[in-house]
Amino acid sequence: MEKRMSTIDDIAAQWVARQASGQWDAKAQAQLDDWLIADTRHQGAHFRAQAAWLMMDRASVMGVGAPMPDTPAFTDDSPFVVPVARHSPPTRRRILTALGGSAAAASLMAGLGLAYALKDRVNLTTEVGELRKIPLKDRSIASVNTDSHLEIALKPEQRDIKLVRGEVWFDVAKDTSRPFVVAAGNVRVRAVGTAFSVRKFDHGADVLVTEGVVEVWNRDTDAAPVRLTAGTRTFVPDTEAPKVVEFRPEAVDRALAWREGQIALD
Repeated sequence: MEKRMSTIDDIAAQWVARQASGQWDAKAQAQLDDWLIADTRHQGAHFRAQAAWLMMDRASVMGVGAPMPDTPAFTDDSPFVVPVARHSPPTRRRILTALGGSAAAASLMAGLGLAYALKDRVNLTTEVGELRKIPLKDRSIASVNTDSHLEIALKPEQRDIKLVRGEVWFDVAKDTSRPFVVAAGNVRVRAVGTAFSVRKFDHGADVLVTEGVVEVWNRDTDAAPVRLTAGTRTFVPDTEAPKVVEFRPEAVDRALAWREGQIALD
């Protein structure tokens, strides 16, 4: 049994390292999904490997955050980026070293405050200057920017996220039976399996899609939801319908530089 679990942890570490390397596509996601449902132990091993990766990732950017601007900027000019912290993608060996077995993983999760990720309902808060990246119970990943607060409720029929303030980037685990819906004031964003960020302002919300497709709408207007694809962005005022803006890849990277502990200066 010990050898068997060691093999499962090794495979899980390979999956997480591959995901973090950027060499990921729909085929790889389908293969991972098949592996996860093949054995109930696989999900636990994958979660432990994610926790180990997040420990390494968080250590590299601890205490660093990008300042939140007062208003959204939709210019595609080229600001320069100040690298605050850089780190190489994790390897299978590094993940396994950080993991160190099931008992160590449990201690690791407790030390990082990740134990709540096993719950269906949880509130997350970051202080000024703090970044957090955590796995949710449904296998989605939430990267939380500085000075942010969100409330998570993973229900059987729908995954509800309320962004009270700040900014979050979500890498959403695919589950067609449970849409992933983010509420930011009057703005709503719905996805199934995709990646996008939401930034809340006093007068609306900014939505940027990095992968897949999402639907965005304002609950206080009669306008139909707008579909955003990868590389597009919208700012939705509290009293108006969304308007889509296309972005070049480098502009998307700058907008989300905070995830890597970088500060983009306009």
